[in-house]
Amino acid sequence: MTEPGAQRGPTALRIVLGAHLRRMREAAGFSRSEAGWEIRSSESKVSRMELGRVGFKERDVDDLLAFYGLDDAEERERLLALAREANNPGWWHRYGDVLPNWFHSYLDLEAAASMIRTYELQFVPGLLQTEDYVRAAVQLGRGLIPADEVERRVALRVGRQAILTDPDPVRLWAVVDESTLHRPIGGTKVLGLQIEHLIEMTHLPNVSLQVMPFTTSSYAGSAGAYSILRFAEHDLPDIVYIEHLSSALYLDKVEDLDLYTETMEALCVAAPPPYKTRDLLSGILKDMGAGPHSFPVP
Repeated sequence: MTEPGAQRGPTALRIVLGAHLRRMREAAGFSRSEAGWEIRSSESKVSRMELGRVGFKERDVDDLLAFYGLDDAEERERLLALAREANNPGWWHRYGDVLPNWFHSYLDLEAAASMIRTYELQFVPGLLQTEDYVRAAVQLGRGLIPADEVERRVALRVGRQAILTDPDPVRLWAVVDESTLHRPIGGTKVLGLQIEHLIEMTHLPNVSLQVMPFTTSSYAGSAGAYSILRFAEHDLPDIVYIEHLSSALYLDKVEDLDLYTETMEALCVAAPPPYKTRDLLSGILKDMGAGPHSFPVP
């Protein structure tokens, strides 16, 4: 089984391969209907393939490549290998019993992102949470959850954090409302350890953290929490991710991206710059009656 952080998401791979097949079809002068006929399917099936919304049968991809006139054996094998890889589930699929169906796509895209910008109002961003903080957060509002399910949820969230320390790590820029750092999820000790962990994470060159202080009376965060994912592959557009209680929105229209990007920029301008974050976090620990490393891990 592939370990966390070692595999990019199949959703992203399907989008990349689908876009490549679309360009080849257009260059060859064929319609989606003609391509569908070639693989014994329909125009709508080809459309879904080109948008990366379905898995790929290797035979279909092979037939389309031949139909589009690809005679480069090395390129053909590369694309077929991509089709096979795009059908492999991500490591997180082993947690399907505790993973909502609507969240699968986000994890696929998160694993493929080159940069994630996020704004949080209620919780510390998931990629920066400690195990104890996760353990407390996943039980909020859920009643009594079996211990083994709690631990699987913890393992899933902690596994996602590997993208921050991979050889080619994601760039994370997070803005959190100060209220998240005073909300005693799991109790004072858990919160203290969480804040100490945030201080440590700010030392990573690929992590930037800003805190929107209580003293900032007006800023652009009234729209609520959201994330913007950016990808190195030019075939993958930026995506705005907005999570709800039982579903999520994925926005990629230019007008939506512009609005949410402008709002994120305004948040970053309104909050103290990242180089002031450690002092701010240390001040919160001091107000709690503790300093850095005052909460030894048992």
